Amino acid sequence: MRRLCCMALALCLLIGGGLARADERIPKPIQVVPYEELPPVLDGQHHYMLLCIDQWDKAPRPADAATPVQSNGKRRDLYGNTDGMVLVTLDTRAHRIMLTSFIRDALILKPDSTEENQKIGRINYVYNDYGPEALCRVISQHVGVRVEDYVLFNFTQIANIVDYLGGVDIELTASEIAYLQRYAVPPGSVRSVATGRDLRSGSALSHQPGLYHFSGHSAVIYMRIRKTGGGGDFMRTQRARTVMSTLADKCREITWEEAEALVNNIMDNNTLTNINLEGMLDAARYAYSLRDCTIEELRIPPDGAVKPITYAAMAAQELDWEACRRSMATYLENSFLVIDDEDE
Repeated sequence: MRRLCCMALALCLLIGGGLARADERIPKPIQVVPYEELPPVLDGQHHYMLLCIDQWDKAPRPADAATPVQSNGKRRDLYGNTDGMVLVTLDTRAHRIMLTSFIRDALILKPDSTEENQKIGRINYVYNDYGPEALCRVISQHVGVRVEDYVLFNFTQIANIVDYLGGVDIELTASEIAYLQRYAVPPGSVRSVATGRDLRSGSALSHQPGLYHFSGHSAVIYMRIRKTGGGGDFMRTQRARTVMSTLADKCREITWEEAEALVNNIMDNNTLTNINLEGMLDAARYAYSLRDCTIEELRIPPDGAVKPITYAAMAAQELDWEACRRSMATYLENSFLVIDDEDE
């Protein structure tokens, strides 16, 4: 009988017969800031959540949609997952532009959690399951900053905006060059700035690391890289910030008429937003007034505030959200320390 039990247990472990994997564990409880207790937005700061779903072409999630599930009750990816999440903060008081990126596999409290029943999942699933407003609320409660305005894009729309701005120049490493060639970026879409050579011509060894000009489609592929060069999703968020800050640098010399035209292009190239044309023009005015300042960057989580975890059969990151909130507060409140010093 003992031998039969041991054989049965071994078989269960081999086929995953309902038992937890050896490297899985239950995440620690997550403490967030109650939404009604969030502090008011600091004077002069304006927050805009930019979201990108992992689809080239997908209809927006209906406002009244229920959480999509499969017949077995498991969640269903019906509307796309927000693998790109960057908070743009325009600070007109301290003359700062700040980009804060969020890793896609961070564990968070789901919107329907209660104190008695914490439901934990990945942050990039929230839009698909609950909608963009719910995602903004989740981000607000986890980082302690009230975020309400959002713009949601798909890959094609991001590519269209990059192309509208004339493409983007990016420094590539040898491993990134090899990856992009394997991924088969379209011919002519990535060229060496120094030599004009198409990245699709020749082998990876024939192309030297350096500055390359990207079309919109290939810029999206570059921002998706996470399986080369080390760093995984942490470097993916860095690449997204690199493209955004590079595009922002290109906009430093534009006229106000060109800025208005860019706003119209963004209004035409988004899947979903709660910002109307007037609000988008306000954001453009803020950005236009800050076009000469240095762009600052923050990643959530900061170094030392994250541990990898396998949970519910998925790879994820367990964040120290209290440390994230401290880092975010220091990042934003530093504006006022700068102003105070200058005033003195």
